[in-house]
This record gives sequence, structure tokens and C-alpha cells, in this order.
Amino acid sequence: MSTKTISLLFINLGGEMMYILDQRLRAQNIPQDKAKKVIHDIVGTMYNKRFMEEFFKPQALYSKKAMRTAFDRLAHASIMKLNAASMDKLYDLMTMAFKYQVSLCLRPSDILLVTLNHIDAIHALVQDSPTIRQQVEHVYRLLIQTFGNLNTGEFQLIRQTLLHFFQDMHIRVSIFLKDKVQNSNGRFALATKGPVPWGGEVPGTIRLFNASGKETDTESFPPGGSYVSSKREGSVDLKGDRVTKLGTNMYGVAKPSETTVLPNKVTSKPSREVDTSNPDPNAKAQLDLLSQLIGGQQKKSGKSEFRLNLFNTDEEEKEAEAMRPPEEEGSKVINIDARKKKQSAELSKIMGEMSVDDSQGRDEDDLLDLMDNA
Repeated sequence: MSTKTISLLFINLGGEMMYILDQRLRAQNIPQDKAKKVIHDIVGTMYNKRFMEEFFKPQALYSKKAMRTAFDRLAHASIMKLNAASMDKLYDLMTMAFKYQVSLCLRPSDILLVTLNHIDAIHALVQDSPTIRQQVEHVYRLLIQTFGNLNTGEFQLIRQTLLHFFQDMHIRVSIFLKDKVQNSNGRFALATKGPVPWGGEVPGTIRLFNASGKETDTESFPPGGSYVSSKREGSVDLKGDRVTKLGTNMYGVAKPSETTVLPNKVTSKPSREVDTSNPDPNAKAQLDLLSQLIGGQQKKSGKSEFRLNLFNTDEEEKEAEAMRPPEEEGSKVINIDARKKKQSAELSKIMGEMSVDDSQGRDEDDLLDLMDNA
């Protein structure tokens, strides 16, 4: 597993989240000043300098539960509120969109171009805020410094790590089904046509060479698809042409009904569920998550808050809320007031059960604590 993956996962999922929220804010005719505040608040929190720099440090990928919790908190960093069913739908749309993009990358290194497409779109959303725009440009520089010189093998390891994270996620999304890039079982259909990776040749020719390495003959065969050569390589410049459309906003011209998660006939678990049959191997991430849950404080609600519905109607949202499985007893959050630096017996018990060597982590700011302070 690659230790450089978590920043790419977070940035791309965050980009998809902003696409969806921007589309829903427009669809529900939220006043422009409130919509802009939501976009700016969330992007400003997500691209906080110290927070992002922590994400770019080599580390194991967070568990699904920890990542979901981070985005739950991030989505509520402004005056917008989502109920549990809408948050489930939002996260499902985010994860399936990025899984689709990773699956369709022609080369492992194209993951960087997909990420830059998300950065470009976020940059455009905050053009009228110089401070947040500089935060986004700082993340762009971190991306180039970290991933600009990686070789193909390192990018392939990153791609495998991402696909492992998305394994067993087969949530059906209406826009994918309509475009026939997703099957009814939730799995993606890979096309047998289109451009080949940059630097590659269109399949269909076999070259024969003699002992001295000289080409002596060629044979043709049907490649099983309609392929063409790539015209140019995607640019990683700040305002460069990425060439690939993966990572761009697919909801820009979509109708609200196309941003719909359909009930699954397959047995994949909802995004908020965690497999408790096996211990979580990423215990350090879970301990970090516990730390931020202890220290984090909810922002005070104000009169300017509003609720955003990720469904087409309130009735659909209520139906989805009713269909959500009840929380397991072990998954409930324990709210602990640690402001007086006193650990309760319950907290000590939890930390005692999580036997993790925290010798290196004591002096570092927890990632999600940084989110609280952003």
C-alpha cells in the first residue's frame, strides 16, 4: 500500500463534494450570498494550509469510517445543514464518482491529472476570494512537489491503494446508468474504444524481428475495439490543459434527477457502516479520529442556517431516512468534555483497548483537530 495516497483521496472526494453541493444549491434556489458563503466556508476549511500539509505527510490510508466522518464534519463547516440521509447520499455520490475516475484512468499517472481537474474547478469556485484562492494554489504546489516526479510504478501502487479503498462499493448512480457506464449491479462498464494511453500504440499489429533486432515482418489482428492514438499529453501546469475530462464537473448540465443514488440490489454496505467482524488494521487513524471527536466542539447555530436536501423532494428524503438501518450500539459516538484535561474512565477504557504506540504522534496536531480550528 502506498503511503502517499490519502491526500489524493481527500482532494478528489472533496472536489466531487463541491460539484454536488454547488449543483444542489442552485437547484434549490438558495440565495446567492448564502450559497457563496457555504462554498467559501467549506473550501476554506478543506484547504486550510496546516491541515493540508498534514495530509501530504506519508501515512497509511484512513479507514472508510474515519474518512466518512471527516467529510461529515466538513460538510457542516458552514451555515448549511444536511440530515443523515442526505449525507449518506452525498458521500455515496462522491465515492462512486471518484472510483469511476480511477477505474478509467488510461495510465496510473493520470490520477494526478484527475486531481488537477478538481483543483481547477475549486479554484474557479473561489475566484472572488483572494485568501481562499491562495490556499488552493498552495495545495496545487504541494501536489506538484509530491507527485510531479513519481515514476509509473509509484503511481500504480497509488492506484491499487485507491481501488482497494473502494473495493466492494457498488452503489448505483442514475447519471452513470443513463450514460451506460454502470451496470445494474453497480459495477462499471469499461469501454472498448477511445484513445490509448499517451505514448502507446493502437493495438492491432504484431511486429516480427530477427536475431539482430531488425524488423522483418508485420501481422495484423482484430483488437476487439475501436482505438485511436492520444493527440497530446495532459499538462500539469497551473492553468494547463489536462486533456482528460475525468475529474471535471459532470453535474454542470445534469438535472436533479440525475444526481440520484438508487436503492442497491447488491449486498454492498452503506457508506456509514463499518465491518466489525475484523479488527481495524488502521488503528492509529481511528485513535486520531477519537482524539478529534473528544476535542471538537460543534459551532453554535445561528438564524442564517438552512437545510439542504440532496433528494428531489422532502418525501424522498424522509423515505430514505426511514430506510437507514439503526446505528449499532458500538458505533454510537461518546461525547466527552476534555477541556479540563481530565480523562473519564470511559475514555481511558477506550484508549486502553486501542493499543497503539503514539510516541511519534503526541507532538503532532491531529488532522481533524486542525479541521476544527480552520
